[in-house]
Amino acid sequence: MRLRGVSASIAGRHVSHRQLIPIAIGAALLGAFAYGGASAEKGQDRSAAAGESGGTFHVLAVARDFDSIDPAISYTLTSGSLLDPACARLFYYPDRPGKAGFRLTPEVAAGFPRISRDGRTYTFTLRKGVRFSNGAPVQASAFARAFNRTLSPAMKSPGAQYVDSIAGAKDVLAGRATSARGIVAKGLRLVVKFTQPVPDFTARTTMLFFCAVSPTLPIDPEGVSRFPGAGPYYVSQHVLGRRLVLERNRFYRGKRPQHVDRFVVDFAANPADVLDKIEQGAADWGWVPPPFYLDPDRKLAKRFGVNKKQFFVKPGLGLRAFALNTARPLFHNNPQLRRAVNFAVDRAALQRVLGGRLALQITDQYLPPSLPGFTDANIYPPRSHLATARRLAKGHLGDGKAVLYIIDVPEEVPLAQIVKQNLARIGLTVEIEALPPEAYFTRIGMRSEPYDIAWTVWAPDYLDPYTYLNTLLDGRLLKATGNLNFAHFNSAKYNRLMTRAAHLQGRARARAYGKLDIDLAREAAPMVAYAITKAPTLVSKRVGCVVLRGGYFDLGAACLK
Repeated sequence: MRLRGVSASIAGRHVSHRQLIPIAIGAALLGAFAYGGASAEKGQDRSAAAGESGGTFHVLAVARDFDSIDPAISYTLTSGSLLDPACARLFYYPDRPGKAGFRLTPEVAAGFPRISRDGRTYTFTLRKGVRFSNGAPVQASAFARAFNRTLSPAMKSPGAQYVDSIAGAKDVLAGRATSARGIVAKGLRLVVKFTQPVPDFTARTTMLFFCAVSPTLPIDPEGVSRFPGAGPYYVSQHVLGRRLVLERNRFYRGKRPQHVDRFVVDFAANPADVLDKIEQGAADWGWVPPPFYLDPDRKLAKRFGVNKKQFFVKPGLGLRAFALNTARPLFHNNPQLRRAVNFAVDRAALQRVLGGRLALQITDQYLPPSLPGFTDANIYPPRSHLATARRLAKGHLGDGKAVLYIIDVPEEVPLAQIVKQNLARIGLTVEIEALPPEAYFTRIGMRSEPYDIAWTVWAPDYLDPYTYLNTLLDGRLLKATGNLNFAHFNSAKYNRLMTRAAHLQGRARARAYGKLDIDLAREAAPMVAYAITKAPTLVSKRVGCVVLRGGYFDLGAACLK
């Protein structure tokens, strides 16, 4: 089976927080991608006790989907999945079922950072006794080195965009310095100073770019392939394009799982080979783009059942939506019509076109249901509710015309036809314009672009409600490079509420964002959210301890039966 619409070779890449590029489409066409927290089947929670400790877990990976094991430049889902067990971060998401697995939790940090009143200085205190796989202690210098390696222009790290607001970062990026003056490490104390407030920085530290590394780890544009790890495992062998081996870190004393003795990763030619080997029991797991699991010829759901022992399909973290351009006359200062459109759109029909319930979970809100704080408010029905839509639209239709931009990908164009038919029933005549994928996201990010409705998908590099609500809807980010506020939404009220939520920590932050999500979707309605993409996983018969992180398999938590 081919991945239709977008090349399969790019479908395994992460989506940049600052540039929503077409690789998101490939991952979201029939499934989802994300990485972060954990969720698991109730029946699988008990498998840790049932599984045997030890043994070798066999992974098969597609060589072209693997870029590097070096945390500074690892940026594909395959590489990230393999690196995760060897990575210790300041904060992480624990291997626990349900929303508990998505709660931002200190890992090497002893607790949440102390943040200055102006939001520009973070002070972290590290736990005592954390050690690398070579026995060396993990101190603040390990994270200072991680940040500075990521900023090094020689590394060309995709992670640099997340730390470029650190004081002195631009000097490092320009090659004028080797370390940012805003990073101060002494013993177990790490101070990070920014040129502007970065209220989601604690969540950013969960990314694999910022794993604890040796303070002397060299700058290598090709990426180092063997290095001490501070996570439950470390990279003990790496033969490029042939084999990767992760062994237990015998000095690890943290809370993360450490069930198997080692992970041995071999490389395959294509995703179909990976799935074939897992079905045959020759491999235990391997990352494959979602559409390959849903190939009707494989009949995985029929053969294995869904969410039982081997084949799992869980909601991911990819959001699908139509942005309503509030900078244009039709939707500007017109929340009544924006709500009317939300009631008129037939989300169930959109789901059917894109592969049905195995591919998508219908939603009408902007936060993924798996995030802490999310409450399903059932704001808009799955199918059109024309009576309510017409009542809200009456007197607010403007000239009765709308331009809808859709990406020119075969699977996506039919969505525009459905929306056109839905809105005609409330008095809106929709003109559809299909744009080429290579230009699509740049065009809809421009205020001058004459669209009223625009199709979009979004899945961030790291988990935090900020990356959904603030990134997509905060009007003060409209002038930022790589603007993702395709609704061009700019409300003083909601900007203030988003800022307030962003500066909270822990459960208070989750509650504030959960309430704000409902309020935005119900009252302001700047987007028509219609689906959360799902993520399929297949494992061999001998795999237990199945923990799914944002729908995706948590390799480090696995055990063998």
